[in-house]
Amino acid sequence: SDGSIRLHQMTSEYPLMQWNDSTKGQPITALQWALTRPAVFFALDASSNIYIWDLLENDLFPVAKETIPSGKVVTMTLLGEPEKANGLLGIVLAKESGQIDIQYVKKKWALP
Repeated sequence: SDGSIRLHQMTSEYPLMQWNDSTKGQPITALQWALTRPAVFFALDASSNIYIWDLLENDLFPVAKETIPSGKVVTMTLLGEPEKANGLLGIVLAKESGQIDIQYVKKKWALP
C-alpha cells in the first residue's frame, strides 16, 4: 500500500532486498516477473505507472517507468512463451473502462 517492494527467498521470512517508496508512495496494484527473462519484473501502481526492474542492470532503481495516459489501469498481466527464445513479451492492461490493451516490451527486457 505504500509502494514498497520486497524480494523474498522461500526459505526465509526476511527479504533479500527491499525497495522502499519505489512508486513515490503510490500503492502497487500488480506485480509480475517477466516470463522470458528471470531477472526482470514489472510493477503497476495506482496512478497507472508501470515500473520495469531489471536486476541485472540495476538492483537499486527501476530501469524504466512508463505512464499509461489514456484511462486508469486497474490491473496487468504478462504474456509470452518462456520456452521460445524469440523474446516476445507482452503486457496486457485492463482499464477501468473495461478496455484491454496489449503492449509489447522492448527486446532488451524480454530476451532470455
